[in-house]
Amino acid sequence: MSHTWVLLRGLMREARHWGDWPARLQARYPHDRIICPDWPGCGQHYQQRSLLRIEDMAGYLQQTLIQQEASGPYRVVAISLGAMVACAWAQQRPADFIDCTLINPSLRGHSPPWQRLRLANWPRLLGLLGQSPAAREATILALTSQLAEPAVLAAWQAWAREAPVSRANALRQLWAAARFRPAPQAPAVPLQIIQGLADQLVDPRCASVLAQAWGCPLRSHPTAGHDLPLDAPEWLLAQLGAAPA
Repeated sequence: MSHTWVLLRGLMREARHWGDWPARLQARYPHDRIICPDWPGCGQHYQQRSLLRIEDMAGYLQQTLIQQEASGPYRVVAISLGAMVACAWAQQRPADFIDCTLINPSLRGHSPPWQRLRLANWPRLLGLLGQSPAAREATILALTSQLAEPAVLAAWQAWAREAPVSRANALRQLWAAARFRPAPQAPAVPLQIIQGLADQLVDPRCASVLAQAWGCPLRSHPTAGHDLPLDAPEWLLAQLGAAPA
């Protein structure tokens, strides 16, 4: 039986930032459909205004899937801000999910602000808003990945020139992420949490605390950073396993 996968990226990121990971996923599940939506304000929608509420982003995502004639239920893989949207969506419409994998999530109400974004990085994150697109991408790569591949940075910088995230949209996305607080109980969907223990952006304790609070499996990579699909792509694929019967 074939399924539809929905891959959700994070703050100021677009579908292309998944790199070759969707192709790896497709090779593993050749009969499945894979969808990588862009948020308003990012990627192909970079000229749109970003939404101010995670719940509205979840609603936008549901409409996008309808427009693409993508029938559920879905297998969802979501990272960072995308994980917040996945949580909001799963709490609104759990029947839409086969299962859900959250990568390096951090949620208000479960972790303090200085863990959700490591305190030492706050000046660098604020400085992003005044940087050129090329410098901004170099900073983001340094914060989110343990790799330092020039080809990856060159690609990110090219995408930033083609589809720049405006300062206003970056602030709107930051506001949405900072304000979102999920319902206390776990979404009623099969759920697992993945963390990179070398995450320099978000304290890995955020994922650990959430997994404990929600009673769901937690899987950890010892050397991967925040951008786990970039740092450990094959390991991440192995964690997905088969869909529940």
